[in-house]
Amino acid sequence: MKLITWNVQWCRGVDGRVDPARVVAEARRLADFDVLCLQEIADNFPDPRLAGSDGADQFAALGSQLSGFTAVPGVAVDHPGENGQRRRFGNMILSRLPVQQVFRHLLPYPADPGVPGMPRIAVEAVVTAAFGDIRVVTTHLEYYSQKQRAAQVEALRSIYADGYAYSRDAQPTKTDGGPFHSFRRPAATIITGDFNLEPTDPLHARMVAPHIDGTPPLHDAWLCAHPDSVHPPTFCIYQKERPGAPELHCDFIFVSAELAPRVAAVTIDTVTQVSDHQPVILTLT
Repeated sequence: MKLITWNVQWCRGVDGRVDPARVVAEARRLADFDVLCLQEIADNFPDPRLAGSDGADQFAALGSQLSGFTAVPGVAVDHPGENGQRRRFGNMILSRLPVQQVFRHLLPYPADPGVPGMPRIAVEAVVTAAFGDIRVVTTHLEYYSQKQRAAQVEALRSIYADGYAYSRDAQPTKTDGGPFHSFRRPAATIITGDFNLEPTDPLHARMVAPHIDGTPPLHDAWLCAHPDSVHPPTFCIYQKERPGAPELHCDFIFVSAELAPRVAAVTIDTVTQVSDHQPVILTLT
């Protein structure tokens, strides 16, 4: 199984061009992926709301580019535009593997007066790989507010632990295809995306910390594949907020204990300039 996670900056390259088709083509160049996890997908945010954008529905455009894939949008920001249509912003999973149950988890958004911020979401799709079902969760944590980001890390830990409890204890009840139809939750989990924190941040350590209820801790997939190597940069290599600003390392893939031994490779493409972030590619065997 191959998975790519990528913050695509509303499909805007370093050259300023906004093009969902180019994003998909570049992802295909990088890997013959089974699952594509994208962050910063926009709908109805024309320039100058988002630079270079024509306001197109990128959720629909990206889905149309990948025939045979199931598109799972996760909208975090939803508010009215002047044209009478909704403005939406969030994340997306596209999977050519069969998709079972889907969950959309709104993340905490505690008040932090005077600090910019936006609602955040973790979108989850249970996909069926050759070796079994996997929970794939993609997210994009708050950039400005450390208070909100910390709360969101705690929420991700709870989302992971709650799903694990279902895999361990709960049995399906109704199986009639109605709204109460229940599905078995797998223990195997991937949580990935743009966490807006560095590998040395205490919140990174928190993501992989033990759980008091006995849920096995998550593992940083990069360290599973490269235990003696530091994370390469994934942000601000080619596009910087100010001249001389440092490169950042904020895009991660965390895997559960069931998947850690299956991590065959994790690579970060530091060459592409189709976004201001670099894609991360995971291979599981």
